[in-house]
Amino acid sequence: MYRGAFAFLLAVLISSFSYAQAPKPSWATPPQEAESATRAFPPQLRSEFARIREMALSDDYAYQQLEHLTDSIGPRPQGSPQADAAAHYVADELRKLGLDVHLEPVPVRRFERGTDTAELVEYPGQVEGTKQKIYVTALRGNSPTPEAGVTADVVVVNSFDELTQLGRDKVAGKIVLFNVIYDHQKAAAGQAGAAYGEVVRYRGGGALAASQLGAVGSLVRSAGDGAYRLSHTGSSTDAPIPAGAVSAEDAGLIARLASRGRVRIHLTLTTKVGPEAQGYNVVADLKGSEHPEQIVIASGHLDSWDLGTGAIDDGAGVVVAMETAEIIHKLNLHPTRTLRVIAWMNEEMGETGALTYAKDNAADIANHIAAIESDMGAEHPLGFHAKISEGAAKQLSPALDALKSFGANLLQTVPQSPETDIGPLAEKGVPAFGIWQNGLKYFTYHHSAADTLDKIVPQELRENAACMAVMGYALADMAEPLER
Repeated sequence: MYRGAFAFLLAVLISSFSYAQAPKPSWATPPQEAESATRAFPPQLRSEFARIREMALSDDYAYQQLEHLTDSIGPRPQGSPQADAAAHYVADELRKLGLDVHLEPVPVRRFERGTDTAELVEYPGQVEGTKQKIYVTALRGNSPTPEAGVTADVVVVNSFDELTQLGRDKVAGKIVLFNVIYDHQKAAAGQAGAAYGEVVRYRGGGALAASQLGAVGSLVRSAGDGAYRLSHTGSSTDAPIPAGAVSAEDAGLIARLASRGRVRIHLTLTTKVGPEAQGYNVVADLKGSEHPEQIVIASGHLDSWDLGTGAIDDGAGVVVAMETAEIIHKLNLHPTRTLRVIAWMNEEMGETGALTYAKDNAADIANHIAAIESDMGAEHPLGFHAKISEGAAKQLSPALDALKSFGANLLQTVPQSPETDIGPLAEKGVPAFGIWQNGLKYFTYHHSAADTLDKIVPQELRENAACMAVMGYALADMAEPLER
């Protein structure tokens, strides 16, 4: 017994000694600020972050601007009179803040919606003399039906692989429904963008894939969180057949009926794309006091789909970028670099605003220090997604610390541009930031008739404005350029 006790005591001592020699886990060591962050953000600049944050959290400028864009101007599809009016309105408002404003031409084509209808005309258990209405919206990129519509049997698939396995014999002459379900659990875990990415590819490529097997029409379960029997529009690859999106509830109904027997749908989607017209990017500069040639972009896209009034997609992004300039103006701050507010045109239907800007500024891309865009609505922000270097992420810790008070200090680096309009700049090496919202409701309403001002929570909009303003000013005034 003595030997056993001694051996046990010896083992404990050895174990303790080994543990004492092991490195401490990272959470047990107080974090230390990177030297690059200390150099980039002196105490005076950090105090200005706090002033910017507090003003943003108490300011209603962004909400008032959004109210006008949505309630008074309304839907802003590219090429429409509303889109033109919105561009001129935003330009005038930014001029009032002392910015140097330009309306830069962007080529656009207007998508004009006609009739969007669908009904079940034959299905298992049908009561004689009745039909069932289906909520549907046309997608940009579809070839419209004849005015009288198209009637055909439905084939339901849950993936591109299932479609391929059916083959031409079972698809030709039919309407294909891609019944791919948005992952609610993934969205609730803070990965709404990833969940959307998994389903939106069926909206993007479904019609073309179906047409190649002889289908006469293509439907997709709405790309988003199914609720309230809303159909969500959007763009798809040009295809020679009608293409539409049905509400999640109706997609489920069709799938259940099809599992029991034959289902036929009558579909009418009459749309057209207008001739090339001219839209505008609104480009407004708050000139830098020391390095005016160096540019930091704060932005959102001004165009919207025609079904709603574009409050969350993306009026909110435009107005928080506008408020960034408004707060700096109110506080009489003078960043050393130029802060450039951009309201992009035509993000939704071809990205011609972003592509035109990148082309027109190709010789000056090296002077673009960073670009920020907000295009995920105005829900509570968690921080930023960013395509930046590891050194830059460490360098920005003081700016993120300023957003900690309302839980918006996370920074997640991503391999590609976090937002669409700044994508061409990110591809050229410009550090790119997207405001990271929790996304719990964004994909319930976006691209639908319910994208309206009442979906905006004013305090959450203020939080987003604080994120854009603090980070925009930080990038524009930091003592050392952001590390590449």
